[in-house]
Amino acid sequence: MARYRESVCKLCRREGEKLFLKGERCFTPKCAFERRAYAPGQHGRFSQHRRRRESDYNRQLRAKQKAKRIYGVLEKQFRRYYSLAQKRRGLTGLNLLQILESRLDNVVYRMGFAANRAQARQIVNHGHIIVNGRKTNIPSMILEEGDVLTVREESKNNGLFKGLSETAEKSTGAIWIDRDVKNLSGRILREPERGEIDGNLNEQLIVEYYSR
Repeated sequence: MARYRESVCKLCRREGEKLFLKGERCFTPKCAFERRAYAPGQHGRFSQHRRRRESDYNRQLRAKQKAKRIYGVLEKQFRRYYSLAQKRRGLTGLNLLQILESRLDNVVYRMGFAANRAQARQIVNHGHIIVNGRKTNIPSMILEEGDVLTVREESKNNGLFKGLSETAEKSTGAIWIDRDVKNLSGRILREPERGEIDGNLNEQLIVEYYSR
């Protein structure tokens, strides 16, 4: 399975903003973006001082790359999601964001059962999650309204999940998911609305990128 294996802090530095890919660490002075808020690479430090007009193509590309990096999706899969979004009724850009939000790893993260999407992906990969009564290890699984997911009973004794209910209780879960933090479970109530998805994503630029 293809995946990004380099430092995720470089991704934040390349986009010029925090993408919060490491969870709590991103809020501390240890965050690499706090210490080196410029693009990675040999010329990164100097490129921030250059003044040049940003092209439409570059703005579109950066919008797409940011969305890919936030959700931890590579190009081939992201392009497939865009094709699925085009086939749905409604706005293609909103459809795309709803598909990304409905990924199993993202839902686990939105429920507060993981510090970030990378940890949520690992939890799913290791078989700790049950969807509609069946064990699954596919982070890219797209959930639909009415789907129920829970942490396996055998996994609740794992050190990763001990005390998780108290931690999750303190976090704000997505309102389009009905979660039961005591039993470490949840149910998809509906698709998220645009206002319930990260506001710093520009889906229109993504549509423009793929419409060239």
